[in-house]
Amino acid sequence: MDLRQMEYFLAVVDCGGVTRAAERLHVAQPSLSQAVRKLEKDLDTELFHRVGRGLVLSPAGEALVGPARAILREVQAAENAVRDVAAMRGGRIDIASLSDLSSDPLSVWVAKFRRLYPDIRFHIEERDATADVVALVKSGACELGILSLPLPTEDVEGEALIEQRLVLVCPPGTDAQWPEHVPVARLSGVPFVLGERGTATRDFIERSLRSNGVEPEVAVEVRQRGAVLPIVLAGGGVSIVPLRSGLDALLRGGVVRELSPPMTRQMGVIRRSGRTTRAATEFLACARASFEDFAQSIAAHMAEGMSLVEAARSTRDESDAAMREENCRRDTLDS
Repeated sequence: MDLRQMEYFLAVVDCGGVTRAAERLHVAQPSLSQAVRKLEKDLDTELFHRVGRGLVLSPAGEALVGPARAILREVQAAENAVRDVAAMRGGRIDIASLSDLSSDPLSVWVAKFRRLYPDIRFHIEERDATADVVALVKSGACELGILSLPLPTEDVEGEALIEQRLVLVCPPGTDAQWPEHVPVARLSGVPFVLGERGTATRDFIERSLRSNGVEPEVAVEVRQRGAVLPIVLAGGGVSIVPLRSGLDALLRGGVVRELSPPMTRQMGVIRRSGRTTRAATEFLACARASFEDFAQSIAAHMAEGMSLVEAARSTRDESDAAMREENCRRDTLDS
């Protein structure tokens, strides 16, 4: 029994005979009759009683009508779901990310993509170790993996996405202690608030400091990365965070400074070999565009004489204003 046989069977039922059913389906009458007979043979039962030149449903035929309609409805629903995914009207993107990369920049990318494609759903798995992110991608549990470089190369494909700038964040009221560009060497002996040892960001910061001759003095080590900024803002020490996170601290009175030499890290994406879904491909394109827009706006403001932090703050203020305007426009249209 196949889907075509069920479609033909229901057409005969609905049309009351083979001739009209064949016309509706645009098939030859002998082909339709043969398909119905084969279905009866496959089921080893008579579905129609042949009465003169007409057909009358048998009890077995009557029992098949409901299940046949249900099966065809499910098939149609499945086809529609696939079409919706292909047209970006549905679907889900499963992403594995290092824990300290999920808040920035992944959360920003997801939010922007959801504004463009509100019917797309996301499932994000956070892991502390690169190997665990790789395992989720290799197993197929997640389609994409967000990591810092260098990317693994065994059994996965990878590519660089962005270069993330990091800044120094200090407690409120310490403006006079820190020049606009803080030499990394000056951070020797300064108490740091850092995430847990073994996380990607912690390891990167410590390597960067040591490469500049600074042995970090970790005064506070905290597992929950969301606790780093509150501790800094309460006077518990300084920290080094991504630029976007630094802007959050700035809004809350923190002192944010550039580092000299600049501290940057590259981030990338991994995926299994083979075809990537359209939704995932569009998401990565959106992520790149989002970062490029952010970087270009900062560069334009710095060309006007602003510092990096001032330029980033102006860029975010402009983005927030544009979002508020868009939301007001949508609310007006909805009402």
